[in-house]
Amino acid sequence: MKVKEIREIFVTANGLVKTSDITRHGFHNSILNELIEQGKIAKVKRGFYQWVEDGEMSEAAIVARLFPEAIICQESALYHYGYIDRTPQSWHIAVNKDSSKSKLSLGYLPIKPYFIEPAYLEIGVTQEIIDGVTMHAYDRDRCICDTVRYANKLDREILNQAIHAYVQDKQKNISNLIDYAKKLRAYKKIQTWVGVWL
Repeated sequence: MKVKEIREIFVTANGLVKTSDITRHGFHNSILNELIEQGKIAKVKRGFYQWVEDGEMSEAAIVARLFPEAIICQESALYHYGYIDRTPQSWHIAVNKDSSKSKLSLGYLPIKPYFIEPAYLEIGVTQEIIDGVTMHAYDRDRCICDTVRYANKLDREILNQAIHAYVQDKQKNISNLIDYAKKLRAYKKIQTWVGVWL
């Protein structure tokens, strides 16, 4: 068995390999079971493996690798920007409403998907470094817009904390907030929740 060649596949894939990556390189997928038995690799989820010697990948790295199109949103983004101090229990990600729900189920890593209409999905998307990993995320202004849009589904403490933090944030962009609110049909809510503080 050519362990060095397999190892190179893992290195090239930034530590997380799919079964198809192995078979594409001419190896039979049964080699994965052999490597698990030898303690060389560990199963991350069905069809995904990591090299044991590399140590466990961060949750952010796994989310970025498994869901490259996902956008960090809601409580995960609010926490990243320092708008809330309570660590989210799940990774909140926005995905296209046509995404497969089964592919978003990990079991060991809690994911809370938000299925968004394609017309609204890309509004306010930026690149952020989260736990050392570059990921798609909604910017500060889109985050607050969504926070207000889903106010009735959020814990009141999180809602108030996020709005107060946003108002005090020197990096906020009010023109973006208003633009997003109009596109997302949340302008009146923004006026009600945020307008009084600006």
